Amino acid sequence: MAQIIDMPKLSDTMTVGTLVKWLKKEGDAVKTGDMLAEVETDKATMELESFFDGTLLKIFAAAGSQVEIGAALCAIGKPGEKVDAPAAAPNAAPIAGAGVANPGPGSTSPATTKPAPAPASTPAPVAPPPAAAPARASGERVKISPLAKKLAAEKGIDPSRLTGSGPGGRIVRADVLAGEKSGAAKAAPASGASLPSGPSPFAKGPIQEERVVAVSNMRGAIARRLVESKTQLPHFYVEIEIDAAPLLALREQLNTGLEKEGVKLSVNDFILKASAEALRRVPQVNGSWEVAASGQGQIRYFGAAHVAFAVAIDDGLITPVIRDTHLKSVFQISTEAKTLGRRAKEKKLKPDEFTGGTFCVSNLGMMGIPRFSAIINPPNAAILAVGTTVTKPVVKNGQLAIGQTMVLTLSCDHRVVDGAVGAQYLNALRQLLESPALLLV
Repeated sequence: MAQIIDMPKLSDTMTVGTLVKWLKKEGDAVKTGDMLAEVETDKATMELESFFDGTLLKIFAAAGSQVEIGAALCAIGKPGEKVDAPAAAPNAAPIAGAGVANPGPGSTSPATTKPAPAPASTPAPVAPPPAAAPARASGERVKISPLAKKLAAEKGIDPSRLTGSGPGGRIVRADVLAGEKSGAAKAAPASGASLPSGPSPFAKGPIQEERVVAVSNMRGAIARRLVESKTQLPHFYVEIEIDAAPLLALREQLNTGLEKEGVKLSVNDFILKASAEALRRVPQVNGSWEVAASGQGQIRYFGAAHVAFAVAIDDGLITPVIRDTHLKSVFQISTEAKTLGRRAKEKKLKPDEFTGGTFCVSNLGMMGIPRFSAIINPPNAAILAVGTTVTKPVVKNGQLAIGQTMVLTLSCDHRVVDGAVGAQYLNALRQLLESPALLLV
C-alpha cells in the first residue's frame, strides 16, 4: 500500500512551506534516509527526509508551489503501484496537484501513513522543466520569487525571458536553473556596450521599476511576529554608554597572541558572553510572559541563559541560539557563533538551532550605526541593541581625553521587567564589558 508523504511543520510559526526543488523524480528508487526535496519555511530552507523504502510513484506538488502543512507532496510504494492525488487541503494555494512533504531534520514524528486511494487509470507524468520564454514587452512586470531573482542575477539570466512554473506564473528557482541549462535566457547587453558596475551619480529618472512583490514565507512571518510584538508587548527602553577601550584592547591582545591558533574573536563574541553573565547577576530579565490555562498571566523564569543573536539573511533575518551561553567560554561562543552564522546565511539551520532562546542580541555596530532600539523577539522579555564603537572626546579623571565609547540599548517587556531591573541589568553589563578580563574567568 502506497505511503502518502505530508508536509510537516518544520518550525513553530510555519503554516505553509515553499517546495524549492525535488531531489528525486518519479520512478526513482527511494530508501529510508534519502532526501526527497528542499522546502523553504518561514525560517530556513531544509531537506525533507524519506522514512520509507520503495519507489517514488507520484509527485503531487510542483517545484515553486506553496504547500500547507498536512497536504500531500508525493507517494512512495511498490513499482507499478498506482495512486490518485489526494483531495486538496482547504485554502491550499493553487498548485499542480495536491501538495505535501515528509518530515525533515528537527521534526518530531515521521510522516503520517495513509491508505492508498482507489487506483487511477494512468499516473500523470511530472511536468518537464519550463523552457525559456520570449522576452516580455518593455515595462511588463516580471513575477519572480526573491530566491529566483538573486539566482538569476548571479547567473546573468534575464528573468523576462523565462516562463514561470510557480503559482500564478511566478518564476521560481527551478525556472532559473532550467533557463541556465537551455542557455536561451542569458541576458545579452547591447552590441559594443558594457554593463555598468553601478548607478551613475548623474543618473536621471526613477530609482527603480514600480512593482508589487509577493513576500516570501520568511518575510511574512517576520511581519506578523513584529506587529504582534510591537502592538501586544508594552515596550520600554533603557540606554547606557560604556567605555569600550578596555574591551577593544583585550580583544586585540588575544587575537594577536593566538593568531597562530587561528583564533579571531569579535566584539560580538564578548557581548554574547557578557549578556549571559549579566543574566546570572540580574536573572529577572531571563524570563517570559505566559498565559496560564486559566487565562491568568504568569511569568516563567529560566534557569539557563540561551542567548540568541540576529543574523541578516536574504529577505529577512533569523536568530540562531547559543545554548547554555553562561556555561561556555568566550572562545567556545566565538566558534559556535561563526558556525551558526554561516549555516543561517546558507538557510541550513535546524529548528532546534533557532528556537528556545531566552534573550536576544541585535548588533548593528559593524554597519556603523551608533545607537538604535530593537523590537523584542517573543517570547523573550528583552533584547539588547548594540551600536558601533565611536571615538570621541570624553572626561577621564577630570581631564579631557580621547575615548572609545559604545551605546547599548535594552528593550524590555514591562510586564516582566521593570525600569529598575532593566537599569540593573545594563549596569551589570557595563561592569563586565569595562572589565573584560572577568569574562575569561
